[in-house]
Parts: sequence; structure tokens; C-alpha cells
Amino acid sequence: MAETMRIASFLDKGGVGKTTTVAHFGVALDADDYDVLLIDLAGKQGDLAKQFGLWNEVTANDENWPNITTVFQDEWNIIAKQIDDAVDQLVLETGEGPDLIPAHEGLDGLDSMLGNIDDTQERYSRLDEFLTEYIDGHYDIVLLDLPGSTSNIAYNGLWAAQNVLAPVKAGPFEEGQAEQLRDDLEEIREEQRMDIQLTMLVLNELDERTNAGRHFKQEFSKNYPDAIAPRQVNFSQDIVNAQIEGKTVFTLEEPSKTATRALEAYQQNATELVSRLEARQ
Repeated sequence: MAETMRIASFLDKGGVGKTTTVAHFGVALDADDYDVLLIDLAGKQGDLAKQFGLWNEVTANDENWPNITTVFQDEWNIIAKQIDDAVDQLVLETGEGPDLIPAHEGLDGLDSMLGNIDDTQERYSRLDEFLTEYIDGHYDIVLLDLPGSTSNIAYNGLWAAQNVLAPVKAGPFEEGQAEQLRDDLEEIREEQRMDIQLTMLVLNELDERTNAGRHFKQEFSKNYPDAIAPRQVNFSQDIVNAQIEGKTVFTLEEPSKTATRALEAYQQNATELVSRLEARQ
């Protein structure tokens, strides 16, 4: 592959399934023989680590250094040169295929630290510089799980990826959030002269058996014809149960019918995502 593809999961709203989408897309892409790295920037709660049952390991080593916040520091390049395996120390194996750089409690202070950098490009390009120098060429795809609100951390992720994966749930508030995201990306394109786009919009927990479900699918398909994912992801209690056990639904030996439909949707959408990313390279 010519270069590492990057995608950032983002919507200025929590509870829409960003982390669940990142985890399941990562496992689906690994099943398609891609080397995948997941990076959790969504907050110190470490939901991606919890998704893969790694939370105890992360918290037991929470004082480990370097960590994800270190790569945003002025001293990172010096640290990386002095510590031979500095990047390797950031990465955990999920046990389901993808690798993971987990969140760290230092993320809470990172946003204000970045806010103190006056130069816009320097403030927003730190993650991009890290990925370009230390990650590109080692993985086929990097998926970034961003905070559910606009912040300096989120803008670093958007700057680095320039491709946005937006999971939404079918509802009037989410419809408004998707419209706001489209406006925000247009503003970033104009102000930062950046070729950023909404690469895929995924409808989560959509029930087409209801009038509301059919209505919102029609509206999203009409308003985002180039971004809408080929399959909506239906609700399945198996997904929730698997998360509680610290794994994805891909690990289930006997998935329910609803879980099977969700799995098929994740796999088809992930495959389509790669096609869209390759077209952008």
C-alpha cells in the first residue's frame, strides 16, 4: 500500500456509537487483511480499552511513560530518539486483530496545553506530525476515536485524518448534528485550506420497520448521498452484552440474528470505507 490511510470518527455529540463503530470497523478491516491501528483520543475514560477488555491493564500501568499525551509535547522527538522502543511502548494488542494506543488521564490537560499555542498550524498539526514520522508505513489504516465535542484534540485528529467517519443515530437532534458537522468541515476547508471531507456517515440503531426509521433513512440518504454508508447498523443486545464482557460482537460463536445483521453491516461498511479512502489518496 502506497501510504497509511487515516480516518477520524467524529460528531459533536456523545452517545452516537463512535467508539463502538471504531472498534468494530477495526476488527472488520483486520479480517480483510489490513494492519490496523486504533487511537483513543476520546477522553481519559478509555472506552476503546474497555471495549477490548484492556482497561485493567491500562489502569494498572497508568503511570507508564511515554503515553498518548506525550506525542503532543514539545519534547516528543527527543524522547523518541532517546528511547528505542518509545512508539512500541504506546501500543497494546487488542487480541482481536487491531493494535490500540489507549487513552490516558493526561488527555484532560492536553486541550488547554494545545490552546496555549498561538500558531494555528502548530497547534493542530502535532498529531499529524507524529503519525507521519512514526506510524505511516507500519500500518495500513489508522482509525482515530475523537472526543464528542469540538476541541483542540478533536481538531488535531481532523487535521491529521482529513477524512471523517460520522456515526449518527436516527433522530432530529442527530440530524441537526450531522448538518452542523457538514458546516464545520466546510469552515475548516475554507479557513485552514484543508481538503477535509465527510467520507462516511453511518446510521446506528436504525429500525426500518418503523415510520420514523424509514423517514430518517430517507432524509439522511437524500442529504448525504455521497457519504451515507451502504448499510445501516441495527441495534443488537449482543453488541451491548459483548461490550460488557470486553469484546466485540465478532467474537461471538453463536450470534443472534440481529447481531449477524450488524456484523454484516460493519463488514460491508468497512470494506466500502477503504474504497473511499483509496479514492482519496
